[in-house]
Amino acid sequence: MQLLCHRLQFVAKCFAGFAMGVALAVSAQPAPPQEAPAGEKLLAEVGRWVQQTQQLAPEQFGFAPMDSRVQLQTCDRPLVMDLPFASRETVRVRCLGNPIWQLYMRVVLKPGVSAAAVPAAAASGSNSAVGATTKRKVVVASQLLRAGSLVAVTTLQETEHSGEGLDPQAVGSIKDVENSEMVRDVAAGVPLRSHDVRRAVLVKQGQMVVLSVTQTSGFSITARVEATQDGKIGDKIRLKNPESGRYITGVVTGPSAVRGL
Repeated sequence: MQLLCHRLQFVAKCFAGFAMGVALAVSAQPAPPQEAPAGEKLLAEVGRWVQQTQQLAPEQFGFAPMDSRVQLQTCDRPLVMDLPFASRETVRVRCLGNPIWQLYMRVVLKPGVSAAAVPAAAASGSNSAVGATTKRKVVVASQLLRAGSLVAVTTLQETEHSGEGLDPQAVGSIKDVENSEMVRDVAAGVPLRSHDVRRAVLVKQGQMVVLSVTQTSGFSITARVEATQDGKIGDKIRLKNPESGRYITGVVTGPSAVRGL
């Protein structure tokens, strides 16, 4: 019996040593790299853009805290950034891919840094400053664009324009003004600026719209539903099925068109 006890104690010690060795081996494995949160990635990318376009050092500025209700989403293409207002404090950040979204970030200069040090040639929708002697692609219209009218991409064209005297808010791609409406009149041949347009209301309350729902099999089902609120491109709105009376949520994808969630 004593011999059996000694053998059992020996086996228990061996098992305990083996378990400890496994635990040490597992703990020695390097932890997988953690991906930076979406908020940190956004701040870093916008920060680099501000440094390049406004010629500021990282320690010279920061950003005002974003609204806690804003839910950041990953964009499947490079972000588009510009300065939509006369003040160079507000940076507009847009995703023109999937999903479509935009937000505004306020640049806060650190004490001792003067706003006058920010160059007036900050680029619009570009990742580098544009020299006055270089040419730049701009968007112009082939006809007068009236305030309040929807922007028809068929009336626009991209052309080269001298950087000298060019408004830094000039739009560089037709893609940037799709699904927009005019804020003011712009004559034919005049470069379109980012503050000349705004997101258009593509779905109006009470309007019947086409809802598309993609199935896992790859097929798409469409139905006509009623919008219970206005919506611009990328907005989530409530919809009502006129037959069943059920309410659902969809994302505005175009004029009178929504995608089911």
